This record gives sequence, structure tokens and C-alpha cells, in this order.
Amino acid sequence: MLHHPQFDPIALQLGPLAIHWYGLMYLVGFTLVWLLGNRRINQGLAPIDKKGLEDLIFYCVLGVVVGGRLGYTFFYQPDYYLQPQNWLKIVYVWEGGMAFHGGLLGVLAVLAWFSHRRHIPFFALGDFLAPLIPLGLAAGRLGNFINGELWGRTTDLPWGMVFPQAMDGLARHPSQLYQMGLEGISLFLILWFFSAKPRPQGQVSGLFLMGYGLFRFIAEFSREPDAFLGLLWAQLSMGQLLSLPMMLLGAIIFYQANKSNHSSSK
Repeated sequence: MLHHPQFDPIALQLGPLAIHWYGLMYLVGFTLVWLLGNRRINQGLAPIDKKGLEDLIFYCVLGVVVGGRLGYTFFYQPDYYLQPQNWLKIVYVWEGGMAFHGGLLGVLAVLAWFSHRRHIPFFALGDFLAPLIPLGLAAGRLGNFINGELWGRTTDLPWGMVFPQAMDGLARHPSQLYQMGLEGISLFLILWFFSAKPRPQGQVSGLFLMGYGLFRFIAEFSREPDAFLGLLWAQLSMGQLLSLPMMLLGAIIFYQANKSNHSSSK
């Protein structure tokens, strides 16, 4: 049985300014997107130039924050935040509460707007961006682990870890690290090498949706469900229920891209 190292949540203190690990992981994530995006641009595998990438990242940051917060509000705690006395707390992002699926919807809205404004096909932009995202997700899950939050369900496996924040002294799955490995590193490797060769437009986007949805669905079996929600329909968590339509949509996009490619090559 292991014990969580209890990292100091503050990575750097500069006088009255405290830089938290979780916020730093967001910065690391978007920096990785910038670095990987520039690499693909230099390889001639991008529908935008370097200035366009910087603009896209800026708007995606807004999409992630706004979408992630609204997703948490409406997917996870609508009964609380939609009470008139709590409406203002929706913008209290510093109190925590972000949802990946909401952040994804925010990024999709940004892509739709950006592609329309720059006259770039939506899926050309999505196929470019999708392989850049997973390492940023890995950084976010590492931030969760450093903070000792979003711990896993109880386990008797030798790498089970006691998280003091759980306040029960029980060994639990370090599910943040599972998600870091699956949704982050593994998904990155799959998408990066798959997209290194020309693919029918939409296939990389579809594979991202399928891959993330599947890996998240699997990882959720080891993750402790939110106490205020518990397990829902068919003993699935909210994260799993939100991942099901994501996988289905990804499969449809992937199939349609493949079908269109075969039709055009005849």
C-alpha cells in the first residue's frame, strides 16, 4: 500500500502571487499544443500557419474554460448552480469544478467559428488539432494527482494509494495516473502516428472522439464517482454516460470519412 506524497499545491510563490500546480499544468498543456502544432506546420501537415495556430490556441483557451465550467454546471451540479442565489458562483472557476466534456464542446464551438472565419474546412482543422490535445490532457491529470483530487475506488492491489483528502484511510486506485496514461500518453501516440500519413478528412477527428471516449469509459471503472452524483443509469458514472455518445459520434465520423474516401477514389 502506498501513500500519496501530499505535494504542496503551490508550485511557486512570488511574494503575494502564488502559482498553483494545477494552473501550471494548464500552461504546460497549451505549451505542448503550441510546440507540437509548430512541428506539424514545419512538416507541411497543417491547414494554418504559425500565426493562425497562436490565434487558435488563444480562442481554444477561452473555449476550454467557458465550456468546461458550463459543462460542470449543467452536467454535474445543475440543481445547485441553477438556484437563483448561486447563479453568480458559476463564474467562480477558482473554486474548482471543470468538466472535460464541456470543455470539448467549447473547443468544438471555437473550431466551428474559426473554420468559418478563416474559410478552412471544419474537419481539416479538427484533424490538425486532435493529435495535439492528449499530452495536454495528460498534464491536467498529473495536476489532479499532485492535488490529490479525483482519486479512485478502493482496491487491494499493491499499488493502491491512500489519499488523505479522502479522509477514510483506505487504499484507492491512483486513477488520475491511469487516465494520464490512457487518455493522455496512449491516445497521443495513437493519434500522432495515425495522422503522420495523409488520411481521409475527418478520420483523425473521429479517432480522437472514439479513443478518448473509450479510454475514459474504461478508466472510470477505477475512479470514485462524485459523491453528490454516485453511479447513475446501469451503474455507470456521469463520465461514462457522457463518453458513450462521444464514442458513437466518433465512429460515425470515422466511417463516413472512410466511405467518402472510397467513393471519391472510384
